[in-house]
Amino acid sequence: MAYLPRRSVLYMPGANTRALEKARSLDADVLILDLEDAVAPSQKVQARQHILDALAEGGYGHRELVVRVNGFDTPWGREEIAAFAHAPISALCLPKVESAAEVQAVVQLLVQEQAPETLKLWAMAETPRGVLAIDEIAGSHSRLEAIVMGTSDLAKELRVPHTPDRLGLQASLSQCVLAARAHGLDVLDGVHLNLDDEAGFLQACEQGVQLGFDGKTLIHPKQIAAANQTFGPSEQQLAQAKKIHQAWVEAEAQGLGVVVVDGRLVESLHVDEALRILAIGDALAAR
Repeated sequence: MAYLPRRSVLYMPGANTRALEKARSLDADVLILDLEDAVAPSQKVQARQHILDALAEGGYGHRELVVRVNGFDTPWGREEIAAFAHAPISALCLPKVESAAEVQAVVQLLVQEQAPETLKLWAMAETPRGVLAIDEIAGSHSRLEAIVMGTSDLAKELRVPHTPDRLGLQASLSQCVLAARAHGLDVLDGVHLNLDDEAGFLQACEQGVQLGFDGKTLIHPKQIAAANQTFGPSEQQLAQAKKIHQAWVEAEAQGLGVVVVDGRLVESLHVDEALRILAIGDALAAR
């Protein structure tokens, strides 16, 4: 199975042409070109064209490109989905998804627009109703590829403070990780709003890894390096994964179903995780 590195997922405002240009040189795994929160209503149509022009110009290299459109029920949502149905992007990111029916409505529009099957969907979990329905949403359609946490909106709706341990959000975060894993999706942690709090950002990244997230959404390029380092496999992890895989291959050749590596029992489930780590390492090295 191919695994795409999604350690760092940077929001870029679609109305800012300088930001769209700068994004071509940033070391983010994913760029979410944003038409929703980062763009004022009066700039929505112009921002859409800015993004289309930037995509047509290209030059984004290895970076996975995603466009966050406005909600399906807004004045802009349907037109934006149609406008990007054949754009050179990986996915459309849907804000504030609260039901499987919302995802399926977008899929129906993409089918009408004859969008390629390679165009995937990412659903944002950022409301209480969305979190409560996340299992239904995660299994809504094969086009759905990732769940993205919108922790700022979610914290507001839940009336919980932004504490370093994110105590008030942990139940929602874990529920979304569970749903993503149950349906074979990636899941991305929410943003850290304090740009001057480097220690707090690193703590949030480390907590995201411990909770099971594949990467973190970001609001500024200065956050990319820490996210890449924290969510990416270290040299030690890659070496250990390689050792586990080699030991397993040798054990299989001898007809064994388990093997001991560095004093620890290794079974097929550990080999699967080792192969995932190696695949991500290979994808990063290929750049």
